[in-house]
Amino acid sequence: MTGQDTETPPTATAPSLGRKVGSAARWSLINTVVMRLGNFATGIILARFFLGPEAWGVYGIAQTVLLVLLSANELGVSLAIVRWEGDPRRFAPTVVTLSTASSLLLYAVLFAIAPAAARVLGSAEASGVLRVMCLCVVLDGLSQVPAGFLTREFAQGRRMIIDAVNFLLSTAVTLLLAVQGWGAMSFAWGSVVGNAAALIGCCLAAPRTLRFGWDPEQARALLRFGLPLAGASMLALAVVNVDTMIVGSTLDQLALGFYVLAFNISGWPVRIISEAARRVSFAGFSRLAASPEALSAGFSRALGVVMTATVPLCVLLAALAGPIVGLVYGDRWLPAADALPWLMALGLVRIACELAYDCLVAVGQRRSLIAVQALWLVVLLPVLVIGSDIGGIVGVSQAHVLVAGGVVVPVFLFALRRGGIGLRAIAKACTWPFIGGVAMAAVVLGLERSLGDGVLALLATSMAGAAVYAVCLWPSRAFLRGSKPVNTALG
Repeated sequence: MTGQDTETPPTATAPSLGRKVGSAARWSLINTVVMRLGNFATGIILARFFLGPEAWGVYGIAQTVLLVLLSANELGVSLAIVRWEGDPRRFAPTVVTLSTASSLLLYAVLFAIAPAAARVLGSAEASGVLRVMCLCVVLDGLSQVPAGFLTREFAQGRRMIIDAVNFLLSTAVTLLLAVQGWGAMSFAWGSVVGNAAALIGCCLAAPRTLRFGWDPEQARALLRFGLPLAGASMLALAVVNVDTMIVGSTLDQLALGFYVLAFNISGWPVRIISEAARRVSFAGFSRLAASPEALSAGFSRALGVVMTATVPLCVLLAALAGPIVGLVYGDRWLPAADALPWLMALGLVRIACELAYDCLVAVGQRRSLIAVQALWLVVLLPVLVIGSDIGGIVGVSQAHVLVAGGVVVPVFLFALRRGGIGLRAIAKACTWPFIGGVAMAAVVLGLERSLGDGVLALLATSMAGAAVYAVCLWPSRAFLRGSKPVNTALG
């Protein structure tokens, strides 16, 4: 039970590990891209034809509460399945019991306070949606151990099949109910059906892992390991969702709908790139944790790959916010475009911070993570309120960027340095993507002014910007490919 501190030296397993993680990363990226494109298309259909900003705002409130609860529903103990050495089946039954019990308790509390919570958040009609959607907390708690085994084994091919079934069923139910006029409740039942399918799929893909059991000594060790992670995770989710709560309580429901849409758009790169990376990054960093040099090289390259893939998406969505929102969602959603450029900057910071989060967890810096996330939340709350009063949803977005860039990034850099990853490694990863991003933004903005915002013009502008970005990235190609097996462990 103390295996989390005694990992096998990375050099002994690096070639095999590199192949496993490389394969898992490819499957994970394919999975994430396909699923997110599907969700993207579904969101367009719903926003253009069935749901207005008010219903979107109700959904945003329910989704916010759900995400915060999911961050702590299994008390962080399921990460032991991925992190600890030895056979995890020894302690898996205790993890299942802890995860399920905490999930049921969280849901019972939410069910009782849902009406009051919805009123406080400025959307009283969200109460029923909250009670239904947060059934996903219980389903997620049950699936944590089977899903953890799939992550530990880098079985992202099987995970892709599970996620595809989840998506197909949840989308079908959501669209069917939306057509019948269920509004935001269509999202809730769609999420429940999809999560139920995912639970069944995880149990089939990782058989005999959903078994209940109890060992008091194991439970104490698991809670010592997991509670700090659950606290840090809950704070992290609060940081990226407290803005929705503030907009809902200080502005009207129409503004909330616009803000939720803008925030969802800004999350496209986060979901596509960051989720794909995080499905393998924690396991990969954990294998490298015993060697500071290998960890620094692995983190630097992983950050470089993630930034290289993310920066052009963020630049395009920020520079062409108005035309893209109008083209994709319709003119009635154009107010959301005002906040989007600032939220894209926030999305870029979030991706880097999430990768740093996984690295710090792998090296045992759990207390540092709690301190960083707590500081972020404490500073952010008053700044968001001020931003909301001064500039509405745009002011909230600007406040987010101000706190993230001025406070959080320096603190994360300090924490990484304590973990053995210096500024030089981080600068090596970020320099060329940022240079390419600046050049790309200049080209895109210049062409958009001269060519206009028609479909063909936007396509030409985007292709020209991508070409400039690729030229700027050319000097970093050797670094991104990697040259040693130990340095390719994360991609």
